[in-house]
Amino acid sequence: MDYSLSDEQRAIREEVRRFAENEVAPVAGEYDEAETYPAEVVRKASEMGLTGAHFPVEYGGVGYSSLENALVTEELFAVDPGIGLCITSAGFGAEAIISFGTDDQKERFLPPITEGESVMGAAISEPQAGSDVTSVRTRAEKDGDEWVINGTKMWITNGSVGDYFVVMCQTDPDADDRYAGFSQLIVEADRDGFSADKITGKMGIRASDTAELVFDDVRVPEENLVGTEGMGFLQLMQFFDETRTAVAAQAVGIAKGACDRALDYAKEREQFGRPIGDFQAIQHKLAEMHTATEAARQLTYKSAWSVDNDEGQLTALASMAKEFASNVATDVADEAVQIHGGAGFVNDHDVERLYRDAKITQIYEGTTEIQKNIIARELLGKGI
Repeated sequence: MDYSLSDEQRAIREEVRRFAENEVAPVAGEYDEAETYPAEVVRKASEMGLTGAHFPVEYGGVGYSSLENALVTEELFAVDPGIGLCITSAGFGAEAIISFGTDDQKERFLPPITEGESVMGAAISEPQAGSDVTSVRTRAEKDGDEWVINGTKMWITNGSVGDYFVVMCQTDPDADDRYAGFSQLIVEADRDGFSADKITGKMGIRASDTAELVFDDVRVPEENLVGTEGMGFLQLMQFFDETRTAVAAQAVGIAKGACDRALDYAKEREQFGRPIGDFQAIQHKLAEMHTATEAARQLTYKSAWSVDNDEGQLTALASMAKEFASNVATDVADEAVQIHGGAGFVNDHDVERLYRDAKITQIYEGTTEIQKNIIARELLGKGI
């Protein structure tokens, strides 16, 4: 097995690291504290090709593989998960358009993301429908050559800053198959009846915008339907292997950032006349943190490689990567705070922010508990 990155992949990693250190690090605390969206930083990221980097070249992307996306994500999240998420999620939901959309939809909605002119989102979760996507109640009914949408979406990334959204709707409530009867529709934020209410007070990733979306008789043309009517749920399921691998990469980035800062602090902080890194208790913490992070990285890279190469057992592997890496991120961030002692309990040091940010990786794109269910289901061959 070849574990080495190509020269191009190493160059991507180094370039993104420099961008994060120069453009993200100096303002990370400011955006976290204010809970504001870093539009200017995202614009600069778009100039480097980091927004919609995985989009096809013909639509302005650079065609990054899942592994290359994982490298980008890891470096951004190692510096700041909140702003990192804003950059990597600028095209959230575009996978549906890339895979199932019409040529017109691709030409209209993809280039503005890569050019830094627009931000999009995927509107799936609802107040009563999180892990159970089949409980979605937002309804879309056909009226002539338009769809009329009513309902509420919750916890939507880019909700109050997005220009358009891929919205999961119930289009046939009487469908016999519980997985049928759902469709995805593109909804522009300037449509009459659409409103977004920003959610504040989040524990972490506070620079990233999260909102509640309300659809009150929102009308969109029939050409805004993504793919085949009634296939929305099955369309969505095809992307979870990729998106869960991406969250695993986020978690690896957070763990990396926590490890780096803990190691630096252990070298600098002195107690009893010598650096605390000289004490075996701290050495063991550092050893365990770096070992766990490297294990999570290798599992995540394998999952990303498998996405690119269509390997078998990918669904189980993606869930393993997300479940394991997210646990590593929370554990490593916790130990980083412990190594900093009282200094790590205030926002003078980045580990306080990383500690708060790490938790979300155990929740979104399927909770830790859901990932364990998926892994067991795949092992037992039980299907959906």
